[in-house]
Amino acid sequence: MDYLILAYVLIGLGLLFLMAELFIPITGGVLFVLGVGALIVGVVMTFTAGSYETGLATLIALFVAIPLTSTLVFRVWPRTALGKRLFLADPHEDDTLANMPVHLELENLRGRYGRTVSALRPSGTTEFDGRRIDTLSEGGMIEPGQWVRCIDVRAGRVVVRQVEKPPDLADLDTMQFT
Repeated sequence: MDYLILAYVLIGLGLLFLMAELFIPITGGVLFVLGVGALIVGVVMTFTAGSYETGLATLIALFVAIPLTSTLVFRVWPRTALGKRLFLADPHEDDTLANMPVHLELENLRGRYGRTVSALRPSGTTEFDGRRIDTLSEGGMIEPGQWVRCIDVRAGRVVVRQVEKPPDLADLDTMQFT
């Protein structure tokens, strides 16, 4: 067998191993090492079996073909049936940060009263109905043990404002609710 043909077979086999590494992830990089090794041996053989120009042309062709092919593969492959099963889907518009379950739970604190456990400088801990929540004060520092009210929830952070004390239920006028 001609050594130049064997060199090109090794280069093709090396490229095939590199492609197989994408589809068979359990190899632990063995196919990648075999593929790179076959590419190196194939290119060296084109220099020794062929002429210097043949080896240089093969090397330049590989340096141009591999990035172009891999760019094309990574742009087209996620749109194929197999690629759709292997790649994660883009998040839907409804799956934003505000709609995550943890943040939806924090949204329930809006308008509620709590008491600071630590000093808010401007962030600290506040207790709402027996639950400790990391909060951020709207303005300056708030001392521990002060009453605060949740005024906003932004990007998972509860923003509070200091108040004198929460309204007592006995003080509320029930006629305004009817």
